Amino acid sequence: MPWNKEGGDGNKGGPWGQGPWGNGPKRPQGGGRGPNQTPDLDEMLRRAQDKFREVMPQGGKGAWMLPLALLLCVVAYNSVYKVQTDERGVVLTLGKYTRTVGDGLRFAFWPVETLEKTKFGAVNQINFGGTDDGLMLAGDQNIVDIQFTVQWQIVNPEQYLFQAQAPDDLVRAVSESAMREVVGRTNAELIRTTGRQAVQDEVRDIIKATLDSYQIGIQVNAVNLEKADPPKQVIAAFEEVQRAEQNQAQAINQADLYRNQKLRKAEGDAAKLLEDAKAYKFQTVADAQGEAQRFLSIYNQYKDAKDVTRERMFLETMQQVLSQTNKVILGTSKDAVVPYLPLPAIQPKAVGGNP
Repeated sequence: MPWNKEGGDGNKGGPWGQGPWGNGPKRPQGGGRGPNQTPDLDEMLRRAQDKFREVMPQGGKGAWMLPLALLLCVVAYNSVYKVQTDERGVVLTLGKYTRTVGDGLRFAFWPVETLEKTKFGAVNQINFGGTDDGLMLAGDQNIVDIQFTVQWQIVNPEQYLFQAQAPDDLVRAVSESAMREVVGRTNAELIRTTGRQAVQDEVRDIIKATLDSYQIGIQVNAVNLEKADPPKQVIAAFEEVQRAEQNQAQAINQADLYRNQKLRKAEGDAAKLLEDAKAYKFQTVADAQGEAQRFLSIYNQYKDAKDVTRERMFLETMQQVLSQTNKVILGTSKDAVVPYLPLPAIQPKAVGGNP
């Protein structure tokens, strides 16, 4: 064997330099050892047993208590569990579900009972996309690079442990399948722009319904669609299209602004013209009514005194006509009218001293 080596007398020695008993040097009498020799394993075990018998009561008759104590220590060590605040413990009796326990120090009698710990209430997250597995075919036959996350938590530990062999992998598979289903019947442009929230909600509902049918004790909280872009090979062309659409939208907005300005100005001008027309109408009507009232007043006076009124109207009219001429009426007969009589002294002075 590898530990054999040549002894001082030419015999092969044991691991401590002495030969095996019966084939080499004789074992020293009385359990002693010869010079330059160390005690072997059998001797050490024998001495330990002797010491144990000495300390045991009744001269070693209670030697069975040590193995029993050791067995009880092993059972106690394997039967006490510490369950964290974010965990739940599932106790199994001979591999069969028995009960669910909360956090703290818990006891499960080993080896008959075992305790399996699972995270409870903590939010877990699965990430999808970022590689070629994120490429999906949309409803309009365009390829979309999808990145999304699914947040879920355990709500029933016993179902989580026993209803599925790999529940985490099942959540991943169901989530990816649901996203591909929804993307496959939705236009790529709608996914990239205004339809993101609808896609998220629909995918979440599909995942939730599927996992509930499997009864694996998992609740889906949210689905977040973080990225829905064209593939890297064509993203430059899509960005150019988006810039053109933005420029188009900007031009439309400017045109709408110019139209609104012109429309407001035209509406203001029309309102002003309408108000001016109404004012002119009211003024004209008022003037006409005033003239009509004045005419009716004169007419009533004429009916009461025709001769006086006729003469007064004649004199007023003649005064208005002849006031701008250099003629002076001296009498009522034709000889009394002088064609031209320069009488500046008797003419009325104009305002300011000018004749």
